[in-house]
Amino acid sequence: MKSVIYRAFSQKEAKEYDVQHQEASQAEAFVRAFLKRSMPHMSQQACEDQLQRKAVVLEYFTRRKRKEKKKKSKGLSARQRRDLRLFDIKPEQQRYSLFLPLHELWKQYIRDLCNGLKPDTQPQMIQAKLLKADLHGAIISVTKSKCPSYVGVTGILLQETKHVFKIITKEDRLKGVAMSG
Repeated sequence: MKSVIYRAFSQKEAKEYDVQHQEASQAEAFVRAFLKRSMPHMSQQACEDQLQRKAVVLEYFTRRKRKEKKKKSKGLSARQRRDLRLFDIKPEQQRYSLFLPLHELWKQYIRDLCNGLKPDTQPQMIQAKLLKADLHGAIISVTKSKCPSYVGVTGILLQETKHVFKIITKEDRLKGVAMSG
């Protein structure tokens, strides 16, 4: 059995497996060292006995890494967002010209959305798609409002909250237009 385990590769096998050809004593020393590292709790004599009788299943030891509990980041509350003024547009950024590229992007979005609609598409289908469309970047006009000062306001829609549209007008004014149900 010992001769089978420690048999040296032939020149052909060494070339095929791209292994350096070693002396039998070097190969035996390597196997002994490998077994000692692989099965540290087993004595040399026990290893020899195991090898004589049957195949050996090598143990694989790894250092267990402590799993750090991943903290789920909780989002900010509405009060924290308001306090941080995350959604406020700074006065120096309230310029109509800054948002024209957003409008061009919105026009491309609507073209792509409507491209899927054929001329023979039913009006209900078109209406359903347009109702679900995102309006950020659209030029909108207020035609009807409970507050008469809002009527006639035209501009690019920047923000949409539950009850308010924020619109930037050509005069570089940010208007918060309240929506009514």
